[in-house]
Amino acid sequence: MKHQKTILEALPDAISSIFLPPVSFDDLPEDTKIETRIALSLTRSLPVLRDSFKVLAESTRLVALVVDLFGVEAFDVAKEFGVLSYIFFPTTAMVLSLILYLPELDEKFSCEYRDLPEPVKLPGCVPVHGSDLIDPIQDRKNEVYKGVLHCIKQYPLAAGIMVNSFMDLEPGAFKALKEGEGKPPVYPVGPLIQSGSDGGVDESECLRWLDKQPNESVLYISFGSGGTLSHEQLNELALGLEMCGQRFIWVVRSPHEKAANSTYFSVHSMKDPFDFLPKGFLERTKEMGLVVPSWAPQIQVLSHGSTGGFVTHCGWNSTLESIVHGIPMIAWPLYAEQRMNAVLLADDLKVALRVKVNDKGLVGHKEIANYARGLIEGEEGKLLRNKIKELNEAAGKASSQEGSSTKSLAEVTQLWKRHQK
Repeated sequence: MKHQKTILEALPDAISSIFLPPVSFDDLPEDTKIETRIALSLTRSLPVLRDSFKVLAESTRLVALVVDLFGVEAFDVAKEFGVLSYIFFPTTAMVLSLILYLPELDEKFSCEYRDLPEPVKLPGCVPVHGSDLIDPIQDRKNEVYKGVLHCIKQYPLAAGIMVNSFMDLEPGAFKALKEGEGKPPVYPVGPLIQSGSDGGVDESECLRWLDKQPNESVLYISFGSGGTLSHEQLNELALGLEMCGQRFIWVVRSPHEKAANSTYFSVHSMKDPFDFLPKGFLERTKEMGLVVPSWAPQIQVLSHGSTGGFVTHCGWNSTLESIVHGIPMIAWPLYAEQRMNAVLLADDLKVALRVKVNDKGLVGHKEIANYARGLIEGEEGKLLRNKIKELNEAAGKASSQEGSSTKSLAEVTQLWKRHQK
């Protein structure tokens, strides 16, 4: 809530916010999938959304409704009020390609996608192994998969899809999406990221510590606001950081044994994450690393000159922040579409090293140490750094006043203005 409040307070005065009441999930089993919870949060909000539209329509000329990738059930409300429906797609054009291709994939194959003998070839994208496709489609017998298919079939009803990526980052995917028949217009409008963080940043322990470190020498480790590791994996990561000999900042969370996305739709564990670290780890690494519980000012850390690498879960917001600030990555995907993002980063863009898990589903401490050394001081790390500097420049151009993404977003707003007349 603090994070949301910060964003809302930073909005221009011309943008008003309307808060819909929270949705109750008390009737759902505890193990209900996150995708189901997200979908229900929308469908259960539709009556209130419709009422809000009625009130707005009395004093305002409504032009367009923009929903996220799960929000297409609200298209019916938009239609009632004669407004255009748009989708804001917060991740990659590569994932959007999969989404739009999925009905065809569903008809073509009967097995689980992870069992496909050959990688899936999406239009304009590098091949993706079935096991790397997005989480919600990994179990075709599950209700979540059926829900995804139902959702996707409404995508063609959109007047357009805005994607939080940019043309020079995914030229092949965007070209294929724009040329595809029977698909809504696609508008690359990224990179859209936060420009800063909430209060107290200047006094942050992280930034004071970074100020004392050599240029591009620090490895930053964070698995996002929702990512968690198992206790065993947490220990392997700690041992790997200790072994690698590199400077680091590690945002550590209490472990969770069942779900890598356990902190979504739930409060963070009240247990001290430091209690789960190997005995003596903090003392042994105090000269080379800084371990902080739960949160760090990520944008300020990534934009700091001392930061030389980012161990990330490949959530798209974090990925874009790393690209915008020119920081090469170690890709450690956990859930959702993150494995596909890792494929894009490691196999296509060549700006990340992707971790490999062993037979136990773990990334071992020796491998972690090798990844860290390779990224910060190895030859491969230099190549990744040079490549991401190029993308850093391309990202800046795309979002500049005359950039491709700025023009793309302006094209959408012009359509809205014409619809208003």
